[in-house]
Amino acid sequence: MTRPQNPSTIRIGLLQHSCGPDPQENLERALEAGRTAATQGAQILCTQELFTTRYFCQVLEERFFDLAEPIPGPTTRRLQDLARQTSCVVIGSLFEQQAPGLYYNSAVVIDADGTLLGRYRKMHIPHDPQFEEKFYFTPGDLGIRAWKTRYGTISVLICWDQWFPEAARLATLAGAEILFYPTAIGWLPGEKERGGEQFLHGWRIMLQSHAIANGCYVAAVNRVGWEPRVNGTENASSSGIEFWGSSLVVGPFGEILAQAPEKEPSTLVIEIDRTRIETVRRQWPFLRDRRIDAYHGLLHRFLESDIPHPVP
Repeated sequence: MTRPQNPSTIRIGLLQHSCGPDPQENLERALEAGRTAATQGAQILCTQELFTTRYFCQVLEERFFDLAEPIPGPTTRRLQDLARQTSCVVIGSLFEQQAPGLYYNSAVVIDADGTLLGRYRKMHIPHDPQFEEKFYFTPGDLGIRAWKTRYGTISVLICWDQWFPEAARLATLAGAEILFYPTAIGWLPGEKERGGEQFLHGWRIMLQSHAIANGCYVAAVNRVGWEPRVNGTENASSSGIEFWGSSLVVGPFGEILAQAPEKEPSTLVIEIDRTRIETVRRQWPFLRDRRIDAYHGLLHRFLESDIPHPVP
């Protein structure tokens, strides 16, 4: 049956799962979850960040560059097959190699007929203990944009991007109705016991704030489970990351519409009403009241207090 294009209500499918050392098994796990979501009516599917591998950025090892592939490439083609078979829009997060020595943390956007609409390259690259992404990834060079798909206009940002309101705003100004965030976020050893629940709480609040400030839907897809800090072997040690799952969909005024478990794999399918975006933006016209003539300071890293910044 042919589904209507740009329907007022659509169903989002978020594919939250654990990852093992075998990329092919991880890929098949995600594809199966995508097919399951489609049978439940999902029309837009989104994977978690770097879903075919464990989160290798915990360590600095050149051998992990071998996990990268071109776009389009083998995984992109499998995702295109999934889109064609299910008539779903598919968002997939991949480790991209553009050229020898040039790698990105990317996401592909595939329309429901299997057409590769484009890709996004992660703009904000973290450098923290066991999140050593600057070793692997070049900062994104394709900007922030939105894609018109069969089921609505969407934008994709990736993990660390979700902490930056500027990125969410630019995606909204490009026309996005739904912001998708493939994610890999969790606790280092001992963090949860030392008040790490506040990290999870803050993450949810940040996503809710993007939805409120922009009057749009927000969907974040996180991995789940403990992944050891691999250093030459596959053996678990006292060091690793406990990914906190909790993938969620947030409505245009910050309401959490659905949330996956913290510790279990989950194929989360939720229906959203695109007409609610217009309703919320009429009631809370933040886009109307933006002072675009007064935001020049946002182009600076920091503003010294004694430097005047007059309004034109």
